[in-house]
Amino acid sequence: MITFEPIGVIHTPHRQPEGMPIQPVGAAGAQGEIIVYEQYVDGLKDLDGFSHIYLLYHFHRMEHSKLLVKPFLDNTTRGVFSTRAPSRPNPIGLSLVKLISIDGNRIVFDGADMLDDTPLLDIKPYVPDFESAEEVKTGWLDKKAIEARKHRSDHRFSRENMT
Repeated sequence: MITFEPIGVIHTPHRQPEGMPIQPVGAAGAQGEIIVYEQYVDGLKDLDGFSHIYLLYHFHRMEHSKLLVKPFLDNTTRGVFSTRAPSRPNPIGLSLVKLISIDGNRIVFDGADMLDDTPLLDIKPYVPDFESAEEVKTGWLDKKAIEARKHRSDHRFSRENMT
């Protein structure tokens, strides 16, 4: 058994999944706030020099996982590992967001695509030189990824539809 303890909590304007952005690219202008628990504040040292950070978090309202899903950008059933759907065996989310400010244990960021009160598992700095990939293919998302800017979450991953 592997367990994780949150290092903080993410606050966003999104109280319900329906209607929220499905990726950070569609959440420009949606600011969020992270409250890092006091025992982890020292870990924020030097983070303010980065423009973007990865947030790893728990999909805390996802109760069931499915290996086959209809992702937000498609009506075809896909394997969950070929999607970024929240219905995962290990409900871990990943978002690349713009860091706006850090004040003590409070981080303000832009690109909030997660629900309010989301447990934060980790923060990592975005370093383009570390992330460089050549000859990238995006599979079935090749012609659909651009739609993530305007597409919003619907009911497909709500508790009622996951049973």
